[in-house]
Amino acid sequence: MTGREPGAQSGGERCRRVLSTALDSAPRAIAGALILAGVAIIFANVVSRYLFSAAIFWAEEILIFMVVGLVAVSAVAVSFNGAHLSMDLLLARARGRLRRLIDGAIVLVFVACCGFVVAQSVEMVAAFHRTGTVSIAAGVPLVVPHTVLLIGFALMIVAVLARVLTGFRAPPQNEEDETWRG
Repeated sequence: MTGREPGAQSGGERCRRVLSTALDSAPRAIAGALILAGVAIIFANVVSRYLFSAAIFWAEEILIFMVVGLVAVSAVAVSFNGAHLSMDLLLARARGRLRRLIDGAIVLVFVACCGFVVAQSVEMVAAFHRTGTVSIAAGVPLVVPHTVLLIGFALMIVAVLARVLTGFRAPPQNEEDETWRG
């Protein structure tokens, strides 16, 4: 007997569940909501344009910002699940210590690249905040979409580190995927 009640979760299991919700399920739900909102805006714009001969002037610009947000939030879930694009030619053939070394190098390069983008984004957000620059059609402060990118890249770092440190492995998408690393 382990001394735990049936169905009780260990601290590690609970941590993995919380991380999975925060870095996988929540970003997927937000992405779905953005897609539905985008479809609603497109539909309203089509109806307005063809029935009333008056397009919604800000629709395309807002849709662009929504796509930026969609990509940023989706990238968090993709990073947490280890489903991001990678050059795994060497990794597919590597075993043991060499495989762990290559995997570690991939994580380090990924975190370094995301860290660079985060650092640049902080400067851009600060500049847009100082100048108060807004988008042309919708008048959206440009600090908003740039902050979304900043948060997205920062959460990608958190997601990759959480995946590595907790040993999280997403299920393979199909049985033929032999190079899947999780």
